[in-house]
Amino acid sequence: MARNFLKGAADAYDIIVIGSGLGGMTAANTLAKLGHSVLLLEHHYQFGGLATWFNRKRGHIFDISLHGFPVGMIKSCRRYWTREIADSIEQIKEVRFKNPEFDVTTTFDREDFTRILIERFQVEPERVHGFFAHLREMNYYDQDERTTGELFEEFFPGRSDVHRLLLEPIAYANGSTLDDPAISYGIVFSNFMSKGVYIFKGGTDTLIQKMIAEMQANGVDVRKRCLVEKILTEEQDGRRIACGVRVNGQEIRSKVVISNANVKTTLLQLLGREVLSEDFAKEVDAVRVNTSSCQVYMGIREGESIPDMGDLVFTSSAKTFSSDELTDFNGTSRTYSVYYPDMRPHKNPPRYAIVCSINSKWKDWAELSEEDYEVHKKRLCEEAIRGLEAFVPDIREKLDWIEAATPRTVARYTRHWNGTSFGTKFEGLRVSMQVPEEVPGLYHSGSVGIIMSGWLGTINYGVINANKVDRYLYSLKEKANRAQAELSA
Repeated sequence: MARNFLKGAADAYDIIVIGSGLGGMTAANTLAKLGHSVLLLEHHYQFGGLATWFNRKRGHIFDISLHGFPVGMIKSCRRYWTREIADSIEQIKEVRFKNPEFDVTTTFDREDFTRILIERFQVEPERVHGFFAHLREMNYYDQDERTTGELFEEFFPGRSDVHRLLLEPIAYANGSTLDDPAISYGIVFSNFMSKGVYIFKGGTDTLIQKMIAEMQANGVDVRKRCLVEKILTEEQDGRRIACGVRVNGQEIRSKVVISNANVKTTLLQLLGREVLSEDFAKEVDAVRVNTSSCQVYMGIREGESIPDMGDLVFTSSAKTFSSDELTDFNGTSRTYSVYYPDMRPHKNPPRYAIVCSINSKWKDWAELSEEDYEVHKKRLCEEAIRGLEAFVPDIREKLDWIEAATPRTVARYTRHWNGTSFGTKFEGLRVSMQVPEEVPGLYHSGSVGIIMSGWLGTINYGVINANKVDRYLYSLKEKANRAQAELSA
């Protein structure tokens, strides 16, 4: 008999959260601490969304993608999770860039980055300081129509090498391109430039396990292998309102539904365009999803070691930089995230692991035959090894595990629209924020637009939506109290 993963679940909750990405989990935890009953549903056998991990033979454990976030994660985790989680966040020591134009290593904080731009790239100090000051002043609500490329040309005209240094790490953080709005770049880059790049020491396995334990301690009903098939609605006062979900063939009611799925998946598949107004449906259709990514996971044989080559290594053999080359099917731009033994101090014996990330386009992988698909996965593995040989010449002899993931893999395990790793483009944020106006009781907390990509953005967006939901539930309670008072009068 098939296991019932909803066994013991209630028939109704105050809030149902779809998906256990960081935005969904943070919203669930925040609302539970406010006293609401919360059900968190995850279709996968693992929690965490793209902030998760997997195990392989011979003791290997891999974070599924390149992870790095701004210093603001410490404050957000301390405030909305636990001090223990916040205290495990540490700065990455070395970020390295190696390509035909330059080879530099940096701590990736503002002071060191400024020094490199002035000393290594010979940019005038006043231009560098002016650029950073300009980014700090950028505001989401400004009517700034410049692209990122135009912003770069304004401050560093004709300096493709500087453009490469400035954009490449952010492209791996949220899928930014030279053609995207300057504001979407400026806010994310400023966050990273505050005090460098950070990571959770202990790996995502430790992080997510601590988050699940914290949610359960606060009363969240946490369920995995529970696929939400439909967001339910009912008519009230002439409008369709969210009233629950159908999950694993079972209907569960709620006053609020928060979706941590992609905004297009949420509205066009789980809800259904028939529920949306014509104008809003057109806005949803127009939302562009961001790029996806490939990963190559490499495990170092027990007892072997590799020299210190940096924590994050951005590499490319492309002579000049372009956003197209970053996502080219046969491109050479890739980033190595190196996990030294101190990353997972709980592992015994100590192990090394390397995750190679490549920005990719869904269409390049979606229609490949199974035969061609396997051929190109093997190509990814071979190219990742060859790239590593520039830093560790005998890396082939040290590996005892290697496998590749593609946008199709991302789509399979996360159900993200077109396998996107970075949510939506800029316009997705506006649509996401309008969801409860279109369908009362429905909120979206997935990765959208500018600050809502990456770990810090998704956590903070989860909190933003949790506060909105709390106010909404309070208004429902006040409405019910007034109705009761009128009946009693």
